[in-house]
Amino acid sequence: MKTFPLLCLLLLFAACQVDEAVESPDVTSDISQAVMPDYYLDTSQTHNKFSAAIPPVLTVPSGAVVEVYTKEASDGQFDINSTVEAAANLDFEPIHPLTGPVYVEGAEVGDVLAVTLHSIEIGEFGWSAIIPGFGFLADEFTEPYVKTYEFQDGDTYATFSDGIRIPLEPFPGVMGVAPATDSMLSTVPPRKNGGNMDDPNMVEGTTVFLPVLVPGALFSIGDTHAAQGLGEVCGTAIEAPMRIVYEVNVLKDRPYVQEPQYETDTYYAVTGFAPTIDEAARKATVYMIDYLESVRGMARSDAYVLASLAADLHIAEVVDVPNMLVSMHINKNLFTE
Repeated sequence: MKTFPLLCLLLLFAACQVDEAVESPDVTSDISQAVMPDYYLDTSQTHNKFSAAIPPVLTVPSGAVVEVYTKEASDGQFDINSTVEAAANLDFEPIHPLTGPVYVEGAEVGDVLAVTLHSIEIGEFGWSAIIPGFGFLADEFTEPYVKTYEFQDGDTYATFSDGIRIPLEPFPGVMGVAPATDSMLSTVPPRKNGGNMDDPNMVEGTTVFLPVLVPGALFSIGDTHAAQGLGEVCGTAIEAPMRIVYEVNVLKDRPYVQEPQYETDTYYAVTGFAPTIDEAARKATVYMIDYLESVRGMARSDAYVLASLAADLHIAEVVDVPNMLVSMHINKNLFTE
């Protein structure tokens, strides 16, 4: 894929507020885009736990545009030449290297951090695997399995096998702010702070709303996926390194955002996490009613019926124990005023 131009790298590095040396990212880049980054983070600036005790690697104002590079989910345990041995011997401790955290000035507990995904570009390779003991059907699929993919600049699909092509729809599997604890929490399950939501609808052009739980929010991003079905049933997507340009904005007075929500030009969506699909779906439904009541000014009974008539429940993921994630979408075209 295209090599990041040295001059552009130097210009972006000059804008960064951290002093670590920049790694040479193996992902494509094109800075001739409508939204130019103000700040830059590379793949040396990562962590793999969620905690308020992890210090920020960058401080930015509300409205800042940040360019980041992410590692693939295994933190280097897989590459284009990986075999089943990589799946059989996977160490979960380094899983989910997240680029960040980023401290956003003015973000206070009770606010909402809006993260707009302006650009997402896939790296040179990806992998999918069956990890013994992990996945929705772990009791049936007990043997390790690995498939790798090589990407060229401009690719729009991954070749799964002869006669099977999967559209590339890249997105970050993990986006989250720090939880209100100094404990070092695993990144595997989704929580109130976001985290490992694995929702393939959170693609380029989406704005994700996260409740701020600690001062500065401390936003991190990673576990980038080139393609994934709703549910991520085997436990992996097409895991790949990526380049992402995102914008952060602090929003006040949005008490209805209790757990992550998101929107596109077409629809508004809420999410609910819980140990079971039933509980997660119930939470998502309540959050949609809260949104319709708070933002659209609807009576609660009307909002409940509208959700039944025109909103759609989606199972985002079922493998990130102990929690599963369900989202509910409603089309904006329903609202004529």
